[in-house]
Amino acid sequence: MSPATKSASKSAHKSVPKKATAQAPQPKATTPSADGIHPGSLLSITQLSLEEVSNILALAERLAGEPQSKHATLLENRKLALLFYESSTRTRTSFELAAKSLGAMTTLVSDKSSSIEKGESLKDTGLTLRALGAECIILRHNASGSPYLLAKHTGLPVLNAGDGMHEHPSQALLDLRTILSRLGKKQAATDTTLDGITVCITGDILHSRVARSNALLLPRLGAKVILCGPQQLLPPEAVDLSTGITLERDFDKALQQSQVAMMLRIQKERLAGMQIDLADYQKQYQLNEDRYFKHAPTAVVMHPGPMIRGLEITADIADGPSSAIEEQVRNGLAIRMALLVRALNGGAA
Repeated sequence: MSPATKSASKSAHKSVPKKATAQAPQPKATTPSADGIHPGSLLSITQLSLEEVSNILALAERLAGEPQSKHATLLENRKLALLFYESSTRTRTSFELAAKSLGAMTTLVSDKSSSIEKGESLKDTGLTLRALGAECIILRHNASGSPYLLAKHTGLPVLNAGDGMHEHPSQALLDLRTILSRLGKKQAATDTTLDGITVCITGDILHSRVARSNALLLPRLGAKVILCGPQQLLPPEAVDLSTGITLERDFDKALQQSQVAMMLRIQKERLAGMQIDLADYQKQYQLNEDRYFKHAPTAVVMHPGPMIRGLEITADIADGPSSAIEEQVRNGLAIRMALLVRALNGGAA
Protein backbone atom coordinates (compact mmCIF):
# COMPACT_ATOMS: atom_id res chain seq x y z
CA MET A 1 0.00 0.00 0.00
CA SER A 2 1.39 3.41 -0.90
CA PRO A 3 2.47 5.73 1.95
CA ALA A 4 -0.19 8.14 0.66
CA THR A 5 -2.77 6.10 2.54
CA LYS A 6 -1.28 7.15 5.89
CA SER A 7 -3.84 9.14 7.77
CA ALA A 8 -3.27 12.80 8.50
CA SER A 9 -4.04 13.77 12.09
CA LYS A 10 -7.68 14.51 12.85
CA SER A 11 -8.53 18.18 13.02
CA ALA A 12 -11.12 20.01 15.02
CA HIS A 13 -14.58 19.41 13.63
CA LYS A 14 -16.33 22.72 13.38
CA SER A 15 -18.33 24.38 10.64
CA VAL A 16 -17.26 27.62 9.04
CA PRO A 17 -19.38 30.28 10.75
CA LYS A 18 -21.93 31.93 8.51
CA LYS A 19 -20.35 35.33 9.01
CA ALA A 20 -17.11 34.01 7.53
CA THR A 21 -18.70 33.99 4.09
CA ALA A 22 -18.08 37.72 3.88
CA GLN A 23 -14.54 37.66 5.21
CA ALA A 24 -11.38 35.91 4.15
CA PRO A 25 -10.10 33.53 6.86
CA GLN A 26 -6.85 34.75 8.29
CA PRO A 27 -3.75 32.55 7.99
CA LYS A 28 -3.20 30.79 11.29
CA ALA A 29 -0.63 28.52 12.82
CA THR A 30 -1.33 24.85 12.38
CA THR A 31 0.10 21.83 14.11
CA PRO A 32 1.36 19.17 11.71
CA SER A 33 0.71 15.53 12.44
CA ALA A 34 3.43 13.28 13.78
CA ASP A 35 4.60 12.53 10.23
CA GLY A 36 4.79 16.22 9.32
CA ILE A 37 1.65 16.33 7.18
CA HIS A 38 -0.39 19.54 7.28
CA PRO A 39 -3.90 18.84 8.70
CA GLY A 40 -5.48 20.59 5.71
CA SER A 41 -4.04 18.03 3.31
CA LEU A 42 -6.20 15.42 1.62
CA LEU A 43 -3.95 12.64 0.40
CA SER A 44 -6.27 9.65 0.73
CA ILE A 45 -9.99 9.25 1.26
CA THR A 46 -9.16 6.91 4.15
CA GLN A 47 -7.78 9.75 6.26
CA LEU A 48 -11.25 11.30 6.60
CA SER A 49 -13.60 10.22 9.37
CA LEU A 50 -17.28 10.06 8.48
CA GLU A 51 -17.77 13.21 10.55
CA GLU A 52 -15.18 15.00 8.41
CA VAL A 53 -16.86 13.71 5.24
CA SER A 54 -20.16 15.11 6.54
CA ASN A 55 -18.54 18.46 7.29
CA ILE A 56 -17.15 18.65 3.75
CA LEU A 57 -20.52 17.69 2.24
CA ALA A 58 -22.31 20.28 4.36
CA LEU A 59 -19.90 23.05 3.40
CA ALA A 60 -20.12 22.09 -0.29
CA GLU A 61 -23.93 22.18 -0.04
CA ARG A 62 -23.86 25.65 1.48
CA LEU A 63 -21.36 27.06 -0.99
CA ALA A 64 -23.26 25.61 -3.95
CA GLY A 65 -26.56 26.99 -2.69
CA GLU A 66 -25.59 30.57 -1.98
CA PRO A 67 -24.89 33.41 -4.43
CA GLN A 68 -21.27 33.52 -5.55
CA SER A 69 -20.96 37.04 -4.13
CA LYS A 70 -21.38 35.64 -0.60
CA HIS A 71 -18.12 33.67 -0.77
CA ALA A 72 -16.22 35.71 -3.36
CA THR A 73 -13.74 36.95 -0.74
CA LEU A 74 -13.59 33.86 1.47
CA LEU A 75 -10.06 33.05 0.28
CA GLU A 76 -9.19 36.54 -0.95
CA ASN A 77 -5.49 36.95 -1.83
CA ARG A 78 -4.62 33.41 -0.75
CA LYS A 79 -2.12 31.81 -3.12
CA LEU A 80 -2.71 28.34 -4.59
CA ALA A 81 -0.54 26.35 -6.99
CA LEU A 82 -1.90 23.70 -9.33
CA LEU A 83 0.95 21.28 -10.06
CA PHE A 84 -0.07 18.87 -12.82
CA TYR A 85 2.20 16.16 -14.22
CA GLU A 86 -0.65 14.60 -16.22
CA SER A 87 -3.28 15.97 -18.56
CA SER A 88 -6.60 16.94 -17.01
CA THR A 89 -9.75 18.80 -17.98
CA ARG A 90 -12.41 18.32 -15.27
CA THR A 91 -10.19 18.13 -12.19
CA ARG A 92 -7.80 20.92 -13.07
CA THR A 93 -10.48 23.29 -14.33
CA SER A 94 -12.82 22.71 -11.40
CA PHE A 95 -10.04 23.25 -8.83
CA GLU A 96 -8.99 26.45 -10.61
CA LEU A 97 -12.55 27.78 -10.94
CA ALA A 98 -13.27 26.79 -7.34
CA ALA A 99 -10.25 28.75 -6.12
CA LYS A 100 -11.08 31.84 -8.18
CA SER A 101 -14.73 31.80 -7.13
CA LEU A 102 -13.48 32.04 -3.53
CA GLY A 103 -11.18 34.96 -4.35
CA ALA A 104 -7.88 33.06 -4.33
CA MET A 105 -4.98 33.60 -6.71
CA THR A 106 -3.88 30.57 -8.72
CA THR A 107 -0.93 29.57 -10.83
CA LEU A 108 -0.68 26.48 -13.01
CA VAL A 109 2.58 24.55 -13.21
CA SER A 110 2.70 21.83 -15.85
CA ASP A 111 5.39 19.28 -16.55
CA LYS A 112 5.32 20.46 -20.18
CA SER A 113 6.10 24.12 -19.48
CA SER A 114 8.33 24.31 -16.42
CA SER A 115 11.66 23.20 -15.00
CA ILE A 116 10.08 19.78 -14.47
CA GLU A 117 10.77 19.21 -18.15
CA LYS A 118 14.46 19.79 -17.40
CA GLY A 119 14.53 17.12 -14.73
CA GLU A 120 13.66 19.05 -11.57
CA SER A 121 12.46 16.77 -8.76
CA LEU A 122 9.01 16.94 -7.22
CA LYS A 123 10.56 17.96 -3.91
CA ASP A 124 12.47 20.89 -5.43
CA THR A 125 9.47 22.03 -7.43
CA GLY A 126 7.37 22.00 -4.28
CA LEU A 127 9.97 23.90 -2.27
CA THR A 128 10.22 26.47 -5.06
CA LEU A 129 6.46 27.01 -5.05
CA ARG A 130 6.51 27.40 -1.27
CA ALA A 131 9.32 29.95 -1.49
CA LEU A 132 7.26 31.90 -4.03
CA GLY A 133 4.39 32.15 -1.57
CA ALA A 134 2.13 29.22 -2.43
CA GLU A 135 -0.02 28.34 0.59
CA CYS A 136 -1.52 25.16 -0.82
CA ILE A 137 -0.62 22.80 -3.68
CA ILE A 138 -3.08 20.76 -5.72
CA LEU A 139 -1.08 17.88 -7.19
CA ARG A 140 -1.75 15.42 -9.97
CA HIS A 141 1.12 13.02 -10.56
CA ASN A 142 1.71 9.75 -12.40
CA ALA A 143 3.46 8.16 -9.40
CA SER A 144 1.46 6.69 -6.53
CA GLY A 145 2.39 8.26 -3.19
CA SER A 146 3.68 11.52 -4.66
CA PRO A 147 1.20 13.75 -2.76
CA TYR A 148 2.47 12.31 0.54
CA LEU A 149 6.06 13.03 -0.49
CA LEU A 150 5.21 16.61 -1.45
CA ALA A 151 3.22 17.25 1.73
CA LYS A 152 6.00 15.88 3.92
CA HIS A 153 8.76 17.95 2.31
CA THR A 154 6.89 21.25 2.00
CA GLY A 155 4.75 21.26 5.13
CA LEU A 156 1.98 22.82 3.04
CA PRO A 157 -1.56 21.51 2.68
CA VAL A 158 -1.53 19.26 -0.38
CA LEU A 159 -4.68 18.11 -2.15
CA ASN A 160 -4.33 14.88 -4.09
CA ALA A 161 -5.85 15.42 -7.54
CA GLY A 162 -4.94 11.89 -8.61
CA ASP A 163 -1.71 9.96 -8.03
CA GLY A 164 -0.90 7.18 -10.46
CA MET A 165 -3.16 4.17 -10.00
CA HIS A 166 -3.57 4.91 -6.30
CA GLU A 167 -6.33 7.38 -5.35
CA HIS A 168 -8.48 10.34 -6.38
CA PRO A 169 -10.16 11.39 -3.10
CA SER A 170 -11.95 14.53 -4.33
CA GLN A 171 -13.59 12.46 -7.10
CA ALA A 172 -14.93 10.02 -4.51
CA LEU A 173 -16.40 12.91 -2.53
CA LEU A 174 -18.09 14.47 -5.55
CA ASP A 175 -19.38 11.05 -6.58
CA LEU A 176 -20.83 10.62 -3.09
CA ARG A 177 -22.49 14.05 -3.28
CA THR A 178 -23.98 13.06 -6.65
CA ILE A 179 -25.26 9.71 -5.40
CA LEU A 180 -26.87 11.27 -2.33
CA SER A 181 -28.50 13.97 -4.45
CA ARG A 182 -29.85 11.56 -7.06
CA LEU A 183 -31.21 9.20 -4.40
CA GLY A 184 -32.89 12.04 -2.53
CA LYS A 185 -30.77 11.63 0.58
CA LYS A 186 -29.38 14.26 2.95
CA GLN A 187 -25.84 15.48 2.28
CA ALA A 188 -24.34 13.71 5.27
CA ALA A 189 -22.28 10.60 5.95
CA THR A 190 -23.02 7.97 8.58
CA ASP A 191 -22.38 4.25 8.59
CA THR A 192 -25.99 3.65 7.49
CA THR A 193 -26.44 6.46 4.94
CA LEU A 194 -26.24 4.07 1.98
CA ASP A 195 -27.75 0.98 3.55
CA GLY A 196 -29.54 -1.05 0.87
CA ILE A 197 -27.72 0.70 -2.00
CA THR A 198 -25.54 -1.24 -4.42
CA VAL A 199 -23.03 0.55 -6.63
CA CYS A 200 -21.63 -1.32 -9.61
CA ILE A 201 -18.25 -0.03 -10.83
CA THR A 202 -17.41 -1.48 -14.24
CA GLY A 203 -14.40 -1.29 -16.50
CA ASP A 204 -10.67 -0.83 -16.00
CA ILE A 205 -10.58 -1.32 -12.24
CA LEU A 206 -6.91 -2.31 -12.26
CA HIS A 207 -5.70 1.13 -13.33
CA SER A 208 -8.47 3.24 -11.82
CA ARG A 209 -7.73 5.53 -8.88
CA VAL A 210 -11.40 6.58 -9.05
CA ALA A 211 -12.55 3.00 -8.47
CA ARG A 212 -10.12 2.60 -5.59
CA SER A 213 -11.22 5.77 -3.76
CA ASN A 214 -14.92 4.98 -4.23
CA ALA A 215 -14.38 1.40 -3.07
CA LEU A 216 -12.64 2.70 0.03
CA LEU A 217 -15.36 5.24 0.83
CA LEU A 218 -18.80 3.93 -0.13
CA PRO A 219 -18.83 0.71 1.96
CA ARG A 220 -18.11 2.81 5.06
CA LEU A 221 -21.54 4.40 4.52
CA GLY A 222 -23.26 1.03 4.24
CA ALA A 223 -23.19 0.60 0.46
CA LYS A 224 -22.44 -2.66 -1.28
CA VAL A 225 -19.89 -2.20 -4.07
CA ILE A 226 -19.72 -4.62 -6.99
CA LEU A 227 -16.55 -4.47 -9.08
CA CYS A 228 -17.13 -5.75 -12.60
CA GLY A 229 -14.77 -6.32 -15.51
CA PRO A 230 -12.65 -8.86 -17.37
CA GLN A 231 -9.80 -10.73 -15.73
CA GLN A 232 -7.11 -8.52 -17.31
CA LEU A 233 -8.63 -5.35 -15.88
CA LEU A 234 -9.96 -6.67 -12.58
CA PRO A 235 -7.69 -8.94 -10.53
CA PRO A 236 -9.35 -11.06 -7.81
CA GLU A 237 -7.31 -9.23 -5.14
CA ALA A 238 -9.44 -6.11 -5.70
CA VAL A 239 -12.06 -7.45 -3.28
CA ASP A 240 -9.54 -7.00 -0.49
CA LEU A 241 -9.66 -3.20 -0.80
CA SER A 242 -12.41 -2.99 1.79
CA THR A 243 -15.28 -4.86 3.38
CA GLY A 244 -18.54 -4.71 1.46
CA ILE A 245 -16.91 -5.35 -1.92
CA THR A 246 -17.75 -8.23 -4.23
CA LEU A 247 -16.48 -9.18 -7.68
CA GLU A 248 -18.74 -10.08 -10.59
CA ARG A 249 -17.56 -10.92 -14.11
CA ASP A 250 -21.07 -10.95 -15.58
CA PHE A 251 -22.09 -7.34 -16.20
CA ASP A 252 -25.77 -8.17 -16.65
CA LYS A 253 -25.91 -9.89 -13.25
CA ALA A 254 -24.11 -6.96 -11.65
CA LEU A 255 -26.56 -4.46 -13.14
CA GLN A 256 -29.57 -6.41 -11.92
CA GLN A 257 -28.44 -5.80 -8.33
CA SER A 258 -27.51 -2.13 -8.68
CA GLN A 259 -29.06 1.24 -8.01
CA VAL A 260 -25.96 3.04 -9.32
CA ALA A 261 -23.92 2.08 -12.41
CA MET A 262 -20.52 3.76 -12.54
CA MET A 263 -18.68 3.20 -15.82
CA LEU A 264 -14.93 3.56 -16.34
CA ARG A 265 -12.91 3.94 -19.52
CA ILE A 266 -10.09 1.62 -20.55
CA GLN A 267 -6.93 3.57 -19.73
CA LYS A 268 -4.88 2.86 -22.84
CA GLU A 269 -2.00 4.99 -21.53
CA ARG A 270 -1.51 2.54 -18.64
CA LEU A 271 -1.98 -0.80 -20.40
CA ALA A 272 1.76 -1.31 -20.94
CA GLY A 273 1.44 -3.86 -23.71
CA MET A 274 -1.69 -5.53 -22.34
CA GLN A 275 -3.90 -6.68 -25.20
CA ILE A 276 -7.64 -6.09 -24.89
CA ASP A 277 -10.13 -7.37 -27.47
CA LEU A 278 -12.24 -4.21 -27.77
CA ALA A 279 -15.02 -5.87 -29.75
CA ASP A 280 -15.41 -8.53 -27.08
CA TYR A 281 -15.17 -5.89 -24.34
CA GLN A 282 -18.01 -3.92 -25.92
CA LYS A 283 -20.12 -7.04 -26.17
CA GLN A 284 -19.54 -8.02 -22.55
CA TYR A 285 -19.25 -4.70 -20.69
CA GLN A 286 -20.69 -1.81 -22.69
CA LEU A 287 -23.58 0.03 -21.04
CA ASN A 288 -26.02 0.47 -23.91
CA GLU A 289 -29.74 1.12 -24.14
CA ASP A 290 -30.80 -2.52 -24.50
CA ARG A 291 -28.71 -3.69 -21.55
CA TYR A 292 -29.70 -0.77 -19.32
CA PHE A 293 -33.46 -1.05 -19.79
CA LYS A 294 -33.38 -4.84 -19.53
CA HIS A 295 -31.33 -5.10 -16.35
CA ALA A 296 -31.29 -1.75 -14.49
CA PRO A 297 -33.97 0.60 -15.88
CA THR A 298 -33.94 2.94 -12.88
CA ALA A 299 -30.24 2.96 -12.04
CA VAL A 300 -28.30 6.22 -11.80
CA VAL A 301 -25.61 6.28 -14.49
CA MET A 302 -22.24 7.80 -13.63
CA HIS A 303 -18.85 8.24 -15.28
CA PRO A 304 -15.84 10.19 -13.94
CA GLY A 305 -14.70 11.09 -17.46
CA PRO A 306 -13.24 11.27 -19.92
CA MET A 307 -15.77 9.04 -21.67
CA ILE A 308 -15.06 7.03 -24.78
CA ARG A 309 -18.50 7.07 -26.34
CA GLY A 310 -19.28 3.87 -28.15
CA LEU A 311 -16.84 1.80 -26.11
CA GLU A 312 -17.80 1.56 -22.42
CA ILE A 313 -21.00 3.59 -22.80
CA THR A 314 -23.27 4.62 -25.67
CA ALA A 315 -24.42 8.16 -26.35
CA ASP A 316 -28.10 7.44 -25.68
CA ILE A 317 -27.27 6.36 -22.14
CA ALA A 318 -24.61 9.02 -21.48
CA ASP A 319 -27.02 11.75 -22.54
CA GLY A 320 -30.20 10.16 -21.20
CA PRO A 321 -32.34 11.21 -18.22
CA SER A 322 -30.76 8.63 -15.91
CA SER A 323 -27.29 10.03 -16.54
CA ALA A 324 -25.72 12.04 -13.70
CA ILE A 325 -22.47 12.64 -15.57
CA GLU A 326 -22.83 16.42 -15.97
CA GLU A 327 -24.08 16.62 -12.40
CA GLN A 328 -20.85 14.96 -11.29
CA VAL A 329 -18.89 17.71 -13.00
CA ARG A 330 -20.97 20.46 -11.35
CA ASN A 331 -20.61 18.79 -7.96
CA GLY A 332 -16.86 18.74 -8.44
CA LEU A 333 -16.84 22.53 -8.23
CA ALA A 334 -18.71 22.61 -4.91
CA ILE A 335 -16.67 19.80 -3.33
CA ARG A 336 -13.39 21.36 -4.39
CA MET A 337 -14.42 24.75 -3.03
CA ALA A 338 -15.06 23.04 0.30
CA LEU A 339 -11.70 21.24 0.18
CA LEU A 340 -9.84 24.49 -0.51
CA VAL A 341 -11.53 26.19 2.43
CA ARG A 342 -10.65 23.20 4.59
CA ALA A 343 -7.05 23.20 3.38
CA LEU A 344 -6.52 26.87 4.24
CA ASN A 345 -8.51 26.71 7.46
CA GLY A 346 -6.21 24.29 9.23
CA GLY A 347 -8.17 21.18 8.33
CA ALA A 348 -11.58 22.37 9.54
CA ALA A 349 -14.46 22.39 7.05
